[in-house]
Amino acid sequence: MDCYFHENVPAVAPCVDCGKSICATCRDERGSCPSCRLAQKIDATVGTRQPLGGQVPPRSSSAPPPPTGPPQSRARATVATVGDADDPIESRALVALGYPLWPLALLGLFDRKQSRYLKKQALQALGFNVGFAAFGGLLELASRIPIMGFSAEVILPFLIPVFLVASVFFGIKVWHGDDVHVPVISDWIDERLPAA
Repeated sequence: MDCYFHENVPAVAPCVDCGKSICATCRDERGSCPSCRLAQKIDATVGTRQPLGGQVPPRSSSAPPPPTGPPQSRARATVATVGDADDPIESRALVALGYPLWPLALLGLFDRKQSRYLKKQALQALGFNVGFAAFGGLLELASRIPIMGFSAEVILPFLIPVFLVASVFFGIKVWHGDDVHVPVISDWIDERLPAA
């Protein structure tokens, strides 16, 4: 016969309180099972509970009713984000993936129903990719110069990991609706993008 609480573990004795067959792991020194020990602790706690002082005021008829609906919708309404709540999830995903994959940011610019926030993020994603490509090209050219070449060759291998980490970080922030500030590019775009 197997233990009531553990499958495929042989039982050594029945519980002294309820009679369930239990193994040596479940049995305590008195011979009780875990569920009987828990019931004893609950009964002991309920017996020592002190009543609370005071009275509960009667519910008035003018009090607003408690909020209804699923708790997710109530929690979502309290979170403040920079992005519009009306932005479709597909557009946000497209712009967020535009940081590591620049063609998706370019594709995200063609969405006509896009908010100013998503348009700004798509432009920033394109600027981020162009900026990293230009910096990589500049380092590649500098590595060809005899005196400066050594210092540029040291920095060049770290460019791709830095790009990947930064693009994933910026993409996640855009996905969550946070405002992303790419150092030089964001200021340049803010000056030229018309306010909504």
